[in-house]
Amino acid sequence: MLDFLAPALAQPGLGWVTCITIIAGIVYGFAGFGAALIFMPVATIFWVPELAVASFSVSALASLVTLVPRAWPQMDRPSVLTMIAFSVLGAPIGIYLLRTSDITHIRWAVLIVAAITLAALMSGWRQKLSSLRSTQAGIGVATGFIGGATGLLGPVMLLFQLSGSEPVARVRANSLVFLTISSLLLLPSMALQGILTTEAIILGVILLIPYGIGAKLGQAIFIPRFEVFYRNIAYAIIAAAILMGLPLWD
Repeated sequence: MLDFLAPALAQPGLGWVTCITIIAGIVYGFAGFGAALIFMPVATIFWVPELAVASFSVSALASLVTLVPRAWPQMDRPSVLTMIAFSVLGAPIGIYLLRTSDITHIRWAVLIVAAITLAALMSGWRQKLSSLRSTQAGIGVATGFIGGATGLLGPVMLLFQLSGSEPVARVRANSLVFLTISSLLLLPSMALQGILTTEAIILGVILLIPYGIGAKLGQAIFIPRFEVFYRNIAYAIIAAAILMGLPLWD
């Protein structure tokens, strides 16, 4: 009766991917970013990129009930909703590249985007950008494209958020809501292009529970006055995930 679960449960490295999902959820809960930067480099060691991206997009929906309710009132609603709306335009092109490109090329793309993002965050790089709606629209399109191609929705949006002068709590809330809702809106495009398979949905549902538990734990241990400390922990874990995911080790 449950034979349809067999292909998903037989996926190599499911235990390792589940562990990294918990860690990604914890970091996302206390830092407001970094989940995909941790999950994707490790998951693509074991799974083809399309499966990793689709399953993670499903599992990330746990944030709808664990993190978004608290973050929603704190976010900059016009800015975040504008970026979400335009991310939908860039996503289909990125998903097309994901499903038509060589697996190794996608793995390297994931690692390169993650490494550049980490380097920018750790160096304190900031590029002051306009807060005009046209800029937000461009950020949304770029985020959707990169997210569709690599599963990394956060980098462009996160660097844009950190270029401003908003309080840490608002930046964190903006990121949480944007990443969660954008992950949800990726799913129809994935379904239309055939990568949101039954197997991906099952794996996403399986990972949804550890991801949600990790996110709630991360949120519970977050203390705003120690924000720099939490951010440094996130950087270290992201760096470890990138090193682990290098195809060179294959």
